[in-house]
Amino acid sequence: MRKGFVKEVLAKIKYDPRENEEDYYIVIEHRGAYGDIKKIPVKLITLGHGYFFIEDTQIPYHRILAVVRKDGKVVWKKRGLGDDVKFRS
Repeated sequence: MRKGFVKEVLAKIKYDPRENEEDYYIVIEHRGAYGDIKKIPVKLITLGHGYFFIEDTQIPYHRILAVVRKDGKVVWKKRGLGDDVKFRS
């Protein structure tokens, strides 16, 4: 699992030509959704300074729980989440 801030991980996925952003999704805390989480393809987000955007909706980075590859490999996980947490789609 990569270490560092989630914004750095997302920037690498979105802007590094060796990565394909369509191979990744983020898991965010989303009150009211099933299990209070929502999965969003990385290709749908735009990175900002303290927030990321999905169209006109602004969401703070601290709501991101994990960045996951489509094959289920967690490439970044919020500190404090147990190893038993599963984010596979």
